[in-house]
Amino acid sequence: MKERRSPSAAEETDNDPVTLAPKKSGRKGSGHSEWIYRAISNAVIEHRLKPGARLREDALAEVFGISRTGIRKVLQRLALEQLITLTPGKGATVARPSAEEAREIFDARRMIEGALMSRLASRVTASQIRALRDLARQELQALQGDEQSAAIKASAAFHGRLAELAGNQTLARFVAQLCSRSSLILAVYGQSGDLGCDCNDHNQLVDLLEAGNSDGAAAFMQTHLHAIESSLSIDEVADETPDLHDVFAVEQGEESQTT
Repeated sequence: MKERRSPSAAEETDNDPVTLAPKKSGRKGSGHSEWIYRAISNAVIEHRLKPGARLREDALAEVFGISRTGIRKVLQRLALEQLITLTPGKGATVARPSAEEAREIFDARRMIEGALMSRLASRVTASQIRALRDLARQELQALQGDEQSAAIKASAAFHGRLAELAGNQTLARFVAQLCSRSSLILAVYGQSGDLGCDCNDHNQLVDLLEAGNSDGAAAFMQTHLHAIESSLSIDEVADETPDLHDVFAVEQGEESQTT
């Protein structure tokens, strides 16, 4: 075991979870907090912020050019959605699902999404099938182009859209939350560059839905989610200390183009 010692002032800077840059001027507008929420949420779901990473309020406030009070409200919203964990005296960290929670989440997804597929197969329309195929195609193109973040987004959008089309908006919102948690689980226990399932699975599922095969679609969803869970390798992963300026560089550029 390594011996602990008190860091010097210089070392404290080196050990901070972010490298701070000169403070940016604050942006105005009622939609700014929503934009920050989406930026942090996307960074977590796309694995640019890894599970266990510290999210210091002062660093985030500087990155986004707003007050710590404003950042705190965004973090509280993310905590309610279980994307981050708020610990008294320690602050915010990206949530790190346990192995037990990982199993429970995939169990819940199999029960809910399997039942929804059985319902969807009896009501899906031709235009909805085309939209689902388009989402599956976007995911496949992202995977073939080695665009992991885009593939993760497309996969989550596909599963979320399936739940919406089944006609129960309460369950659809729950599925969206489970998909976000699943993304964290893949980040902790999954293999790098692997979404945990065959890239053609979603196309096969759409085929079953188009054919109106309720039992087949429900069974395939169960198999699909089981395959993702089976691909996970549960190992201890060390916490990382991200440079938040680097993590949110893309979002900063995108917002500047819209203002």
